[in-house]
Amino acid sequence: MKTTTQEPTSLVQTTTVPETVWKPDPAHSSVQFTVRHMMLSEVMGKFKEFDATLVQTTNDFSNSKMEATINAGSILTEVNDRDNHLRSADFFDVARYPTLNFKSNAFVKTNEDTFSITGDLTIHGVTKPIELKADYLGQGVDPWGNLRVGFKATARLNRYDYGLQWNQALETGGILVGKEVGIVLTMQFLEKQ
Repeated sequence: MKTTTQEPTSLVQTTTVPETVWKPDPAHSSVQFTVRHMMLSEVMGKFKEFDATLVQTTNDFSNSKMEATINAGSILTEVNDRDNHLRSADFFDVARYPTLNFKSNAFVKTNEDTFSITGDLTIHGVTKPIELKADYLGQGVDPWGNLRVGFKATARLNRYDYGLQWNQALETGGILVGKEVGIVLTMQFLEKQ
């Protein structure tokens, strides 16, 4: 008797779907970062103004494409003097480089609800490859009939790689501002009509 093996029912086969464009809901999305201060604690901040486009071509979001633009001048750490310093030529130099930009080149499903999103990130006029590790948070229809989908993505980068090298040595050793920056993107997308 001939036997056949079947794929586990928990695995959903990837199928091509009509191209769907998603845009972030700013009220339920955020672009946040953390950086060490005096090697003792982490300062948290965010960018208030950003836009993104997620283009879905398969039912499970594998092989999607994403582009994002962040207004560098919208940086907010809740301390005015620090925010103004971050906007200055010592850091983002927003007068010359008003935006941060990301464009994906691969959107790979790594597990049932996780993805590796690789692409090019441009900050301060410097473009470098970066990997975002993303969690798929789910999909549903809101009370007004709009289809929504959620993702959370994290990454780490060395700000010195992007020319953001201002720092100050501490008398006790170490530096005032850490080189490594943690990034957390929490995105709730709406299907574009």
